[in-house]
Amino acid sequence: MADTQPMATDVPFGLSLSTDELDAHRERITEFIDERVEAAGATGGVLGISGGIDSTLTAYLATEALGTDGLHGLVLPSEVNSDENMSDAERVAEDLGIDYDVLAIEPIVESFLDAFPDREDDESERTAVGNLRVRVRAVCNYFLANRANRLVLGTGNRTEALVGYFTKYGDGAVDCHPIGNLYKLQVRQLARHVGVPDDLVDKTPTAGMWVGQTDEKELGIGYDTLDAILALRIDGPLSRMATARELGIDEETVEHVEGLVARSEHKRHTPPAPAPLTRFD
Repeated sequence: MADTQPMATDVPFGLSLSTDELDAHRERITEFIDERVEAAGATGGVLGISGGIDSTLTAYLATEALGTDGLHGLVLPSEVNSDENMSDAERVAEDLGIDYDVLAIEPIVESFLDAFPDREDDESERTAVGNLRVRVRAVCNYFLANRANRLVLGTGNRTEALVGYFTKYGDGAVDCHPIGNLYKLQVRQLARHVGVPDDLVDKTPTAGMWVGQTDEKELGIGYDTLDAILALRIDGPLSRMATARELGIDEETVEHVEGLVARSEHKRHTPPAPAPLTRFD
């Protein structure tokens, strides 16, 4: 499947936010962050900053909500992360004036891999090792948060949550997702609205799990098309055929997204347990 699909319109159906709506999202998200921290009796938040748009927008809004003293950043590069992304991550922290630490996670990852028996050090391990890197970052975030009585702020958006594009107990292991109600297109819109520099807004999204990895290549679909399908077919009332017709795409593309949503259902729920037994007389 192609990385992107043609759209019938430049802006996905019903997703573009007005200035008033952007202001309302900005206010609600900053209130949400402040409320979550206060309810937990925490002193602030910890945020992994990657240099990507999701973590950058979250950093901007969290700083607005908590102040510069209320947010601590962690830049957690591995050997597969580009120097450009890590430089952008530090730039975000410095522009906002928040304290941050840089911790290279590859020695931790290598120690784990060296200790693990019967490894196949080849292409078949790529996804598992990529997820390991993400989970190591989660451990680092929580170590700092526990030590400083802070909450771990997540960077997940609605698009990624619906299709399961996150690592279970990795970037999904957080105390809250401040931008979790926004589709990817809306993340970009709000980022521009709050003053995130254009070069960061327009960067090619990547989870940095392995060299050359990009979100859209791995998902098999461009974000704008994905957002529109989710809004119309998954969150909305349209059938597969109607969604394809509305967007000017083939039904197989809609079916592909339906499959992503269905296969990742387990990621969006607490791990299941058997139902309680009824009492016997």
